[in-house]
Amino acid sequence: MNEMTSLQLESLPVFQEPRKVNRMNDDFYIFNDLKSMPIYEVPTRLDTTVLSVCLDGYTRIGVNMQEYYVGPGSLIIALPDQIIHSMEISDDYQGIVIAISRKYTDEVFPKIKVILPFFFYTKEYPCLNLEGNELSFIMEYYNLFWERINEDRRTTKEIILTLITAMFYEIYNIYDTRIPRKTEKRNRKEVIYDQFMRLLSENYRKERSVNYYAKALCLTPKHLSSVVKKTSGRTAGEWIDNFVIFEAKSLLRSSQLNIQEIADELNFANQSFFGKYFKHYTGMSPKEFRRS
Repeated sequence: MNEMTSLQLESLPVFQEPRKVNRMNDDFYIFNDLKSMPIYEVPTRLDTTVLSVCLDGYTRIGVNMQEYYVGPGSLIIALPDQIIHSMEISDDYQGIVIAISRKYTDEVFPKIKVILPFFFYTKEYPCLNLEGNELSFIMEYYNLFWERINEDRRTTKEIILTLITAMFYEIYNIYDTRIPRKTEKRNRKEVIYDQFMRLLSENYRKERSVNYYAKALCLTPKHLSSVVKKTSGRTAGEWIDNFVIFEAKSLLRSSQLNIQEIADELNFANQSFFGKYFKHYTGMSPKEFRRS
């Protein structure tokens, strides 16, 4: 598992505990016991969409370099190409997990009219505490999935895809009733920070210069760094370096790429420059980190 470049549903083993795990082909899995699902103790890039709801106990999970505490009633969503890292699971943890292949989401996402704001919500707020009937709504979909997934019908796939679409709309509505009033009140600095983080998440593999992001946002590098520092506690340069180092660690730990290929992937001029950059921030060479 540690050699995987990504978490893909078809790579999961066939489970022997049907009361804890259910699936349809290699495109849709549901778990009612997190301990039945492979847990990645090193940063792992997703090739799936994963939704999890904690019912009891707690877990700590990293999503794209941010750590989240997931307690009872918390929903966590991770989308394809995001990086997850399981940090801790309490002994009394109970919860559910829904994992959907990229193949299925590629069929579902184009049908969702609010898919762009849905992406923004879930990427900015991957962990959300459910309130009132919201937990019941998600559990209703989970129970429907469990009931329908093994039905031997020609239309079972279409039923599952329709339920997935409806569930995403339900989740979007939960976000939309909570987040907009907060975002509408954002000041100019918060807007700039959000724009910077979105731009960074799309370009950090190729662009490590503060000047690049400042120019894209029509700001001076000094002003951008000042705004980002006041909003997040880190400068723009620190955020860029954190993204690059986190990605480098992920590739070193969970891929079979050699160090030169990783340097190329992250747009370094050569392996030597990448090695010096990595050692400056981690205290270890890429080879030492991979062996550790």
